[in-house]
Amino acid sequence: MAPPRRVLYTIPNLDTAGSGAALLAMAGHLDRDRYRPTIAIGERRHTALEQAVTDAGIDLVEAPVTVPARPYVGLALRTRRAGRAAPPGHDLWHSFHYLDDYTEPLVARAAGCRRWVYTKKNMSWGGRAWRLRTRLARGVAAQNPTMLETFFAAAKAPVRVIPPGVDAERFAPGPDHGLRTRLGLGPDDVLVAHVAHLLANKNQRHLVEALARTPTRVHLALAGRPLDPAYAAEVARTAETLGVADRTHVLGPVEDVPGLLRSADVFAFASTDEACPVAVLEAMSTGLPVVVSDIPGTRHLVEDGRTGLRFPVGGIEVLGAGLAHLAADPNRRATLGRAARAAVTADFTLAGEAERYQALYDLVLDGTDEGGDR
Repeated sequence: MAPPRRVLYTIPNLDTAGSGAALLAMAGHLDRDRYRPTIAIGERRHTALEQAVTDAGIDLVEAPVTVPARPYVGLALRTRRAGRAAPPGHDLWHSFHYLDDYTEPLVARAAGCRRWVYTKKNMSWGGRAWRLRTRLARGVAAQNPTMLETFFAAAKAPVRVIPPGVDAERFAPGPDHGLRTRLGLGPDDVLVAHVAHLLANKNQRHLVEALARTPTRVHLALAGRPLDPAYAAEVARTAETLGVADRTHVLGPVEDVPGLLRSADVFAFASTDEACPVAVLEAMSTGLPVVVSDIPGTRHLVEDGRTGLRFPVGGIEVLGAGLAHLAADPNRRATLGRAARAAVTADFTLAGEAERYQALYDLVLDGTDEGGDR
């Protein structure tokens, strides 16, 4: 048997916006007889997630793998120096960097690895940097189908749609862990959950405005760090102004997200810009009916009327009506929740995500193509 190929995963750090946890979860499901992962981060922070990488038997190295693109004079020298300092001996590099940096594939080549792929994790595409990054790639993983026609129609490298996977055993239906009691909710109250950092593009303000259009027994729980304090204050002011502050529970960061979701009756998501929101998939996996904004990142996740409800971005009246409808109909909630979980376990598991990535690696390394998106 041939030895496993070595894959170097690169990411600035493991603790920003959930990308590090998603990378670790996927890499932990690789077939180690086929691919051996190493994760390179720009700077060690000695966090619990870094320790989790080591505990999973994955090598973790500190290695900045990008350089400043400007001034262009001197870029070649900076690239060579970074390449000499990069971890050697990898068959393929896979970038989980969020931004449009195109120096990393140059550093990879300087390190002796010409097979560099990246995951497109957002819906931005301004300027020429993304096009250059794609031109230098040997393969691309797009997190939703809209990206294929919008960004990659002219791409030379193979592009595959590979959405994030979910741990369906961890995010599974189960009993309330006491959150409803701590929030002072009664048996007839309906709890709408939301998980995301408090940022303007996450649009929690619209969730509060929609809450004001629902019966008084409907409550909203917002879980996430207030990364934009001014916006978080705006959300709180909106709740006060609309008279729903007593029904709006700002929880801050929540470690037990599965427990939060098991305590809820509905999950709501009003973001204006997402590639593929893992929080929605986690809620669906937990068996919750989801009400989500109709954006490219959710259209392939939620089938309107079957696995959840979609509403137009900014459609506060439609969102409020959807929440009120689900609050009044527990049977409808249960039907949507069962279909949502079935969709996740069929198409959005961590094992499925890892297998799709391995198929892309096979194609890049061997030219083996069992069919794909383009």
